[in-house]
Amino acid sequence: MDGLFDLTGKVALVTGGSRGLGRAMALGLARAGADLIIASRNLGACQAVANEVTELGRAGLPIACHVGHWDDIDRLIDVSYRTFDRVDILVNNAAMSPVMSSLAMTDEFFDKIVAVNLKGPFRLCALIGARMVEGDGGSIINISSTASLRPLPRVGPYAATKAGLNALTQVFAQEYGPTVRVNTVVCGSFRTDMHQPGDEELQRQGQRAMDRVAEPDEVVTTVLYLATPASSYTTGAMIRVDGGAN
Repeated sequence: MDGLFDLTGKVALVTGGSRGLGRAMALGLARAGADLIIASRNLGACQAVANEVTELGRAGLPIACHVGHWDDIDRLIDVSYRTFDRVDILVNNAAMSPVMSSLAMTDEFFDKIVAVNLKGPFRLCALIGARMVEGDGGSIINISSTASLRPLPRVGPYAATKAGLNALTQVFAQEYGPTVRVNTVVCGSFRTDMHQPGDEELQRQGQRAMDRVAEPDEVVTTVLYLATPASSYTTGAMIRVDGGAN
């Protein structure tokens, strides 16, 4: 088992990495030995996490990026590769999860949700995955939601984009295999400042075996499994980390 979870010498890029699950995953990857690229719209928040990564003895690169804008993504990739010359692990975590009446949804807001949750991850998978294929391979981890499997009212666009992200995992696992592994973590309710769609309904109905909300660090071990050689024969998979929601 020695070395299976060792990421020394690897470089990981985490979108939405400045808070919540993204921050927890970034720090977990750094503790396993990886250098980190932390991307989100808030450069100051990214810098704060990069400082935490540095304190762990790893390199941390903060980059302001709106993943819904392909020009921003192109710049993110350019700066990342100019700095580290590689990305071994991509975690597509950035997302929007508004809860609102379908009738209240505007054309502009719908497009923004699709851009952040689906269009951006597609572009990142396509560009970074291609570079991984040309290099030493790598691991792409898409962070999805139980809303993609169990849609609830008032989260239609969010649920649809996360279902689309699940589909993209299958697409890129086939397109970039065998040297690039692509997997999905289907997250349930975590204690972050980001609303978890459907949490109130699950709580009301008691439809969660663990009967509690998870802490952000509880997703880290699953991400480490998918990021490291421990999951060398796992690709195109959807792993639920949702406390047994049904």
